[in-house]
Amino acid sequence: AIELYGTQVIPRVREILASLRHATADIRMVPDILGLQLLNHSMGDVAGIPVINLSSTPMVGLNRLVKALEDRIIASAILLMIAPLMIAIAIGVKLSSPGPVFFRQARLGYDGRPFKVWKFRSMKVHQEHEGQVTQATKRDPRITRFGAFLRRTSLDELPQFFNVLDGSMSIAGPRPHAVAHNEEYKELVDRYMRRHKVKPGITGMWQVNGRSGSSFADYQRLDLYYVDNWSILVDVGILAKTLPAVL
Repeated sequence: AIELYGTQVIPRVREILASLRHATADIRMVPDILGLQLLNHSMGDVAGIPVINLSSTPMVGLNRLVKALEDRIIASAILLMIAPLMIAIAIGVKLSSPGPVFFRQARLGYDGRPFKVWKFRSMKVHQEHEGQVTQATKRDPRITRFGAFLRRTSLDELPQFFNVLDGSMSIAGPRPHAVAHNEEYKELVDRYMRRHKVKPGITGMWQVNGRSGSSFADYQRLDLYYVDNWSILVDVGILAKTLPAVL
């Protein structure tokens, strides 16, 4: 085992290969990356040149196709089943206070690109200062009585299945935050933006793992674990736990 640093690497590797030129054993170089905080690391190539992926998305090739099919099929089936419920909620929102049925807010999605998330409106219509998003509190006077029920039961998030159909969200993935909150969190939380290596989800590991008792650090750890360990089986496990968690 020989430690190599900076400009020493290439000449030293050439020297080692020359000294081992008569050897019949496999020769491998192990980069000293074990002390780094990696995400979905693997070997790859760029323009035919081998590279080590230190932080990359798992949604490439077949994975991306499978995830897209999973999202579209499940979202379509769920929307057909919950259409009567969504109509009833829409009527309730209109009767609860003047204003639109739906609320749309800018969030950051896959690769850090902004999109507009769909939700049932749970607050009275009000005006925020530009670039500011005031986080709702438990007894926020802006929340209507019907809106409080929607938020408590997560029914306000049902229209996000339209986001899944248009490709801006997934059924399972990290929770999308408002753009203003993203700007705040990325300066406070190490590796925060790596959660955008996948599409945000309606449900996720945080939501089904005791979210009320989780710290913000636990929240981010679960998001990064999902990105680093994604598979169809992980998504199936999250979906199986979602309804019991909501109830």
